Amino acid sequence: MSNTGALSGLAAIVTGSARNIGRAIALELGGAGASVMVNARASAAEAEAVAGEIRAAGGRAAVTMADITDPEAVDHLIAAAVENFGRLDILVNNASVRRNTEFADLDYREWREVMAITLDAAYLCSRAALPHLASSGSGAIVNIGGLSAHTGSARRAHVVAAKAGLVGLTRALAHDLARHGITVNCVVPGLIDTTRHESSAGTGAPAHHALHAPLMGRRGRPGEIGALVRFLCGPEARYITGQTVHANGGVFLG
Repeated sequence: MSNTGALSGLAAIVTGSARNIGRAIALELGGAGASVMVNARASAAEAEAVAGEIRAAGGRAAVTMADITDPEAVDHLIAAAVENFGRLDILVNNASVRRNTEFADLDYREWREVMAITLDAAYLCSRAALPHLASSGSGAIVNIGGLSAHTGSARRAHVVAAKAGLVGLTRALAHDLARHGITVNCVVPGLIDTTRHESSAGTGAPAHHALHAPLMGRRGRPGEIGALVRFLCGPEARYITGQTVHANGGVFLG
């Protein structure tokens, strides 16, 4: 965790922050001085553990369990952050679901589930957070994209489309929200060492992972993504908006 204090006095929400990249982002923001609302849909114990790590390092954190595909639950999440911290300055739309399904077997229910969690939720959270971000003076939204949105991938039509949609949403919101002083950027992780729940059907390592090798000769660490997000949320990045920033060790040169 960073101890730079660059985000002192600010408050953040990180969706899907109970584990992996979301957890790393929450820890980085907390380490930089931000108060962090940790969010998860079902992993309550893991979410509480992340908040506990932030508090143990001297930071401030709380947990709100919410299904961010539900507009009422999103309103509750935003309200909980403001109630706990008195403000909201940073929104990181990290929550996502990644499924591997042959297109011929991809039914509309699964298509909509992936779209709802990855893309619709980013819209819902950004819209609900807007009044608070607009009054912040330091408002920042960071959407977490996906490598496959730029390379394509077999068996991932829904995931690729949803993550590509986040790039478009980032550019559109950068235009719409600049007048409120809000920066909007998209961070695209490459091949990152994360824990995948292989027991869940269709959630194993995607096919495109086997087709790409990072120039740096290793996979990335979640903390490296967290550090980039922290920078984009900080005072030194106030002139950066509408950008898609790749952190992938050279696996894709965009």
